Amino acid sequence: MATCLVSISKKKYSRNSYAVLARNMALMMLLFSVCRLIFYIFNRDFFPDTSARQIWPIFAGGLRFDISALIWGNIVYIALFIIPFKFRYSAAYQKALKVFFVVVNAVMLAGNCADVIYFKFTLRRTTADVFREFAAENNYGDLLGHFLVDFWYMWLIWVALVAALALLYRKTVRPVFGRGLAANIAFYAGSTVMMVVVAALCVVGMRGGVNVIAHPLRLNDAVQYVKKPLEMGIVQNTPFCIFRTLGKRNLAHINFFDSQETLEAAYNPATTPSAGGAAFNPMNVVIIIWESLSREHVGALNKDLDSGNYRGYTPFVDTLVAQGLTFTSSYANGRRSVEAMPSVLAGIPSLHMPFIGSPYSGNMVNSVAGLLKRKGYSTSFFHGSLPEAMGFWTFAQTAGFDTFFGENEYGNKRDHDGVWGIWDEEFLQFMALKLSEQRQPFCSAVFTISSHHPFKLPKRYADVFPEGPDPILKCISYTDFALQRFFETAKKQPWYGNTLFVLTADHANRHIFPESQNDADQMAIPIIFFTPNGSLHGMIDNVAQQTDIMPTIMSILRCDEPFIAFGQDAIDQSKEHFAINFINEVYHVFYRQYLLLFDGEKSLALYDIKSDRMMRQNILSQHEKDSTDITLLLENKAKGFMQQYNNRMIGNCLTVDCSKPQVAGGD
Repeated sequence: MATCLVSISKKKYSRNSYAVLARNMALMMLLFSVCRLIFYIFNRDFFPDTSARQIWPIFAGGLRFDISALIWGNIVYIALFIIPFKFRYSAAYQKALKVFFVVVNAVMLAGNCADVIYFKFTLRRTTADVFREFAAENNYGDLLGHFLVDFWYMWLIWVALVAALALLYRKTVRPVFGRGLAANIAFYAGSTVMMVVVAALCVVGMRGGVNVIAHPLRLNDAVQYVKKPLEMGIVQNTPFCIFRTLGKRNLAHINFFDSQETLEAAYNPATTPSAGGAAFNPMNVVIIIWESLSREHVGALNKDLDSGNYRGYTPFVDTLVAQGLTFTSSYANGRRSVEAMPSVLAGIPSLHMPFIGSPYSGNMVNSVAGLLKRKGYSTSFFHGSLPEAMGFWTFAQTAGFDTFFGENEYGNKRDHDGVWGIWDEEFLQFMALKLSEQRQPFCSAVFTISSHHPFKLPKRYADVFPEGPDPILKCISYTDFALQRFFETAKKQPWYGNTLFVLTADHANRHIFPESQNDADQMAIPIIFFTPNGSLHGMIDNVAQQTDIMPTIMSILRCDEPFIAFGQDAIDQSKEHFAINFINEVYHVFYRQYLLLFDGEKSLALYDIKSDRMMRQNILSQHEKDSTDITLLLENKAKGFMQQYNNRMIGNCLTVDCSKPQVAGGD
């Protein structure tokens, strides 16, 4: 080998290129561990039950994910470092390698640093979906500027990490090569053998272990190192999550059930409503999707918090809860804004990837707007930003909304918040008046924007709304006030008395109380149905989800149009109500007081989230009859849901006019 041909050197840098390579990779492993520690420290409120004793096995498990990510990210560098030619030792070549190494790894460190902050909003590590989610955004500069200002300390931490990388990086110096044919043969043969050895080690490292027959390391493999699913974010690192999801935009056929009858018995998204002979009720429909509203923000839904003294940050929503129909156990189907619209408006959750921007986004879909257009409704969608923002208007058109009202239609840039769009107060007033110009009956939806980072308020309200322990809370109170003003204006309009209002959130956000620092509550959002005539009222303890909203609206209106939706009428007490979402490659299935974690092949955990709110006791391993029965029931539902979802998405079968079976050979 080449190292046998060098003379002993007392110079600073080693002449053993393989030892230098190992040292540089070990340096990055150390920096990734430092990032993990920073991630844990800044997000420790999300892990209240993770003790110092428990954190070390989690950190140790994270090393597998770090090795995999670092090899994937540095595979070109490694190849260039061990290429079996002598020019790899030249000073210029070594300098170029250092620059390349520092730049590539600085980007990966930036991803880890960004997720220290971004995790608070998504409760998962960033994946490749983020590139598709913001593909159409044109305000990157503003967003980056606000990020650097608001989270300046992360910028400094990143600079410090990159500086440490550059300072501690080691280069290889040129050894003294032997002369003659034998020496050259020894060098090239030895270098080639070492290249093969390093390549083999890289394959093992990238796959996460020596078992090359089993699947390579996946996101949900982090679960084996944690007690609670949320802790998977500590085990993982952001580059790994991005590498493992790059290009993964196609679903695979699933065939848990080999006949259409057994599949539909497990789960059937096709609904044929029956009005029981009652006539269609042509009410106007207004759907309000509130940015980042958690169930915890609503005082009326959390009367047990703070020893019964909690008042929340939404006094107006409290009045809607008192006068309307509210679900006490309601959940989002995703963690990001881009996942909410298909769930709320078309009954399509985002499993594996957001529907918006996916290869299946061109599929024909049912939606509340599309179904009601068949009944003569006019339709409109409101969002105080530009039409291309987040892909919302593109999907709204797919879903049957005919008219878009955004910041251009609003027409007054003085009311722009400087980042996202028009302030909620002004824009909701604009919406209330615009609805009066629409032909009745109408179906309209609005997506608010003001309760979003950078959590700004109009200057006139700087000292009006309570700050609270989190900067988003003043914005939640502001949007609550804006919504109150919207209803005050709406009451004066001719359409108000014959309107069904639906209020929900796109996803939950950060939580204040320890009782809410668990996987279940991190998905909890309000779902409220309100009619001015008081025909809908009370609190329902059924599990409800965003995808239930469209079927429930259709039921309230006694609409007899058949449709496909991955939800059901949430009011119908004859249904087995459940909710499902997909986070960190794990399905979360809510049913009654239970939460099942299912990885698509086997169950990982079962919790009784009513009696064990903090999810400290996994009852899956107790093997009691009740827990076994519940596990089997929910596994069956999850498998049916997965098969219907994947196969219908692949086969463009999201409408009732599709007759393709969803079993083997059905595509």
